[in-house]
Amino acid sequence: MGRLRKKRMHKNDKHLKKKYRTRNKTKDLDQIHEDMVPQKASKLLSQDTDIDLPGCGQFYCLQCARYFTDDKSLQDHFKGRVHKKRLRMLKEVPYTIEEAEKAAGMGSYTLTSTRPLLPKDTDMNTDQDSLKTEEKMDG
Repeated sequence: MGRLRKKRMHKNDKHLKKKYRTRNKTKDLDQIHEDMVPQKASKLLSQDTDIDLPGCGQFYCLQCARYFTDDKSLQDHFKGRVHKKRLRMLKEVPYTIEEAEKAAGMGSYTLTSTRPLLPKDTDMNTDQDSLKTEEKMDG
């Protein structure tokens, strides 16, 4: 009988896990909040062409910090679950050092609330339309 092959366990793949984890690392939420400042956002959304990036760097989702190959895939991403989940996560104000110090007893601590990420849509037209239909029905 020949020599038996050594069994491969999960003992020696720590370096592989670390390599894949660092390669797939994305921006944290506080970094994305910093990118959403209007000056930085305009730079990120109108970048110069870079052939190393997907879609030459022209199709970028600011909230998810991802590049896409074409406009159709970017529009499909906007409709998807991953993007909508990221929008919900970005509604919360990021945790700051000052807030941590206040919570530790170095000042008066008040809970922060969520902030609107996008401007709220006003439903003034629909309210006026419903009032007009009620007036027509009454008179």
